[in-house]
Amino acid sequence: MLYISGARSVADEQVRIASTKIDGIGPKKAILVRYRLGISGNIKIKELTKYQIDQIEQMIDQDHVVHWELKRGEQADIERLISISCYRGIRHQNRSPLRGQRTHTNASTCRKLKFGKKRSLPKALVLV
Repeated sequence: MLYISGARSVADEQVRIASTKIDGIGPKKAILVRYRLGISGNIKIKELTKYQIDQIEQMIDQDHVVHWELKRGEQADIERLISISCYRGIRHQNRSPLRGQRTHTNASTCRKLKFGKKRSLPKALVLV
């Protein structure tokens, strides 16, 4: 196992596939990074030298917003929507669907699975 910018990479994967598994790096950005560094996409991760791996990490850290920075930005956007009390912010706060999805039947199961409501013991099992 090898970690590149916080993402796990399998040693037998090709560089072009492994680089797209980094959060915030898609196929086009992966091609751009490989082109700048002169690395072929068909080379496997285990064939890269330590120097090439360090170059890839430096290039990604300099030019792209990835992993925790990306998630922190998304969370800041949600907090902003909640603070200005716009429609989407209120829907985020209530944990309801944002984009006009049906709420009569489907949203209740979605909320249960995603956020896990607290369960209480049945009355027969409660010890007094």
